[in-house]
Amino acid sequence: MAKVKTKYVCQQCGYETARYMGKCPECGQWDTFVEETVTKDISSNNLRIDNTPPPVLIKDVQIGKEIRVSTNISEFDRVLGGGLVQGSLVLLAGDPGIGKSTLLLQTGGELSKSGKKILYISAEESASQVKLRSDRLNVNTDNLYIYPQTNFELIKKHIIEQKPDMVIVDSIQAIYSDNIQSSAGSVSQIRECCNELMHIAKSENITIIVIGHVTKEGNIAGPKVLEHMVDTVIQFEGDKYKSYRTLRAVKNRFGNTSEVGIFEMGANGLAEVINPSEICLKEYNQSQSTGSVIIVTNEGTRPMLVEIQALVGTTPYPSPRRVTNGVDFSRVLQILAVLEKRVGLNLSKQDVYVNVIGGIDVQEPAADLGIALAVATCARDVMIDSHTAIVGEIGLSGEIRAVNNIEKRIKEVEKLGFKKIIIPANNSVDEKFENIQIVKVKRIIDAISACISKEATIL
Repeated sequence: MAKVKTKYVCQQCGYETARYMGKCPECGQWDTFVEETVTKDISSNNLRIDNTPPPVLIKDVQIGKEIRVSTNISEFDRVLGGGLVQGSLVLLAGDPGIGKSTLLLQTGGELSKSGKKILYISAEESASQVKLRSDRLNVNTDNLYIYPQTNFELIKKHIIEQKPDMVIVDSIQAIYSDNIQSSAGSVSQIRECCNELMHIAKSENITIIVIGHVTKEGNIAGPKVLEHMVDTVIQFEGDKYKSYRTLRAVKNRFGNTSEVGIFEMGANGLAEVINPSEICLKEYNQSQSTGSVIIVTNEGTRPMLVEIQALVGTTPYPSPRRVTNGVDFSRVLQILAVLEKRVGLNLSKQDVYVNVIGGIDVQEPAADLGIALAVATCARDVMIDSHTAIVGEIGLSGEIRAVNNIEKRIKEVEKLGFKKIIIPANNSVDEKFENIQIVKVKRIIDAISACISKEATIL
């Protein structure tokens, strides 16, 4: 006889309880408990002991030469740490319409050209709909199989029978298991299906990439344990109304989590952006204005030049507005407080808008000095020298603190034709640069004086 159990599960964090609760004691959310009936066959709990390999010494473990498989997409390989690891479980998450299915279908097409057998599980689209996308992406090979199915037991059966080199599941929220009597996308379904996929990936040495949805807050939908189960969590970021996308590793057991990949969405799918600095600066010299500066930010180990614009104006309202796009809001408030206290810039009755051009999110503190100079020069209507780049972190006392990878940043600025770069005084530069002037500053007021060109006039 099947054993039937009823429980209430929080749809935000996966907390389970025997009775209904208005507020989840784990995550603090209200009205998130849903009653679920779990039917589990007790006979299916028997472990397959005969197929389980015995423990081995770590020194006797042999690693094959093809433990990593290149996707033939260099930006994707960069984020993965050099390629896909065999037998790994990868979670790719992002907003709707950001390009998750497009990227993985392109990846499957590239791998199938190399002789790899790819199984694409389409739980949200029919085979004809996937075919329409593949025609647009020019993906048409003999080793790419499409299987539109939502039942996990059937999916598992075909994976075991066909033994593909890589499986793509689109998406984890759309498939369901008959062992869990709840709707697809619930916490129990996601947890059970992901656990079974992990077992398949490790036991059969099959690389599995799973697409995950995100909530309106930007978090990955489902229980938090989903992120702990998988080997790699990759976030697909960017504004879906703009063409540029950022691929960022949030968790990676086999590589560095600081690397990012830049893509551009076009009519034929996602194209790699080899030099994102040139893309971001395409329109900078054409329409320079007050409050516009160039910063050198690090995306992983790669320096990238980004334009930051600030707009400061008198507010007609009792409370001034602070609006940011592409930078941390609380960080901007801290910089404004430092400008008022240490520089004497009165912004208490000024609206301040800060925007990063290109839809790129700048997270590192090395952008502080660029934001401060953009706000300060716009407030005084002073134009910054268009051949100047800025990098530096600001302390609460107004000092400019050192940043990492300074020589790589200077090389990138010099390569793109800039004549001057403002850096923290505590950063030591051992290499000699002949085509660019390096200006070291200790405080914000020194940076404001150094960045204004001699030809600049107060408007």
